[in-house]
Amino acid sequence: MQDMQQMVKPTESITRQFWRYTLPTIAAMLVNGLYQVVDGIFIGRYVGAQGLAAINVAWPIIGTVLGIGLMIGVGTGALCSVSKGEGDHNKAQRILSTGFIFLLIASIAASLILFRFGHDLLVLQGATGEVLALGHQYISVLAFAVIFAFGSIAVPFLLRNDGRPNFATGLMVLGAIANIALDYVLIAWFQWELMGAAIATAISQSLVTLIGLGYFFTNKADLRLTRKTLSFSLAHCRGIAWIGLSSFFMYAYGSFMVALHNVQFIKYGEVTMVGAYAILGYIVTVYYLVAEGVAGGMQPLVSYNHGAGNQSNIRKALKLGMVVSVVVGVLFVILVNIAPYQFASIFNSEDSALIDHTVLGLRLHLFAMFLDGFLVVAAAYYQSVGKGSKSLFVTIGNMLVQLPFLFLLPMWFGAEGVWLALPLSNIALSSVVGIMLYRDIKQLDALHLAKHAEHGANASEARAETVA
Repeated sequence: MQDMQQMVKPTESITRQFWRYTLPTIAAMLVNGLYQVVDGIFIGRYVGAQGLAAINVAWPIIGTVLGIGLMIGVGTGALCSVSKGEGDHNKAQRILSTGFIFLLIASIAASLILFRFGHDLLVLQGATGEVLALGHQYISVLAFAVIFAFGSIAVPFLLRNDGRPNFATGLMVLGAIANIALDYVLIAWFQWELMGAAIATAISQSLVTLIGLGYFFTNKADLRLTRKTLSFSLAHCRGIAWIGLSSFFMYAYGSFMVALHNVQFIKYGEVTMVGAYAILGYIVTVYYLVAEGVAGGMQPLVSYNHGAGNQSNIRKALKLGMVVSVVVGVLFVILVNIAPYQFASIFNSEDSALIDHTVLGLRLHLFAMFLDGFLVVAAAYYQSVGKGSKSLFVTIGNMLVQLPFLFLLPMWFGAEGVWLALPLSNIALSSVVGIMLYRDIKQLDALHLAKHAEHGANASEARAETVA
């Protein structure tokens, strides 16, 4: 049995622990991103700009669904890790059980909502004609497979928190390979358009969910579940939702902003721009998942050391997470500006208008992309130390700050203003979050030094009494 105390080794440097957790987590997140990116490549090449526009109007719904799964997975994983750090194995087991039951209940509610309102949500974004029909194809399949969408994003988090990061990565590789093969068969061969993409994704996600869930009912799991140990605690459920709420809002914010961008592009530009925006979404997903992987790999270490009261390791893990996410983001920005046409042609090499819009978007929309990584890691840090309100501030703040940019800039600069809204709002919010994070770390360091000094004074007093 490989529990958290064995995985987080006191004698091993925090840097080695960080890379041991983070590298497989980044790999897992990148593999998971293939679900979306491969869909986009097949849709762009075999369905065209209309298909890309359709998947983009469907994305706000898809992203919200994934956000719920991430909320439950992150919240459950963080609380389990803290309980393990405190040495309360039974409590961690009860939290895990509650998390899985929470997933089931939430999936039933989400399915009912999609069946009733899915079509209307597409229309609200201005989808009509072929774009509306194609988007509805995807949502119709998703409504049946919500539980697997939830599980595919939540289960890997729980596996990593159980000390199985490599198993989580391997499981997601399996899902990605299945998705690529099914995309080829259902989109390129059978020509089922977006319905084929949705079915391929659903089947792949079901593999990840079912195999990962089965692991927790085997004797290889640290937090092993049985029918007797299955239980549901409303208090734990509220805790899971609160800690993971910022992760949900991170996806919900992204989904909402995609919807608003779709509306603004149609208002100030044309439908082809929505397709170009979809391509940018697939490209930025690669970096965003790296940042999520860094945050996900950092989270068990920060949560465990928070429970154990080791502030020094928390600070080191946070610094590593920030440096890696920002440096990779800067390199990514440089790369897409060196070869924008090559990036655009991966998804479609024949539609010149689509490619031109995509290149313009890459240059205007992504120049501050590295700040997304900073914000993701900052939110993950606050989640990991149980400060759900500040984590929520980071994600909700991103939406609130971006709204005025998104509505005002297009009035002055047209469609180019729509492209510029995100980077300018990221700069504004990152300035505030950076100051907040700096002050919090300084405050925690001061508390840590005070406790250390008090402990030293008590030890000296005890020695003096012993001598006396």
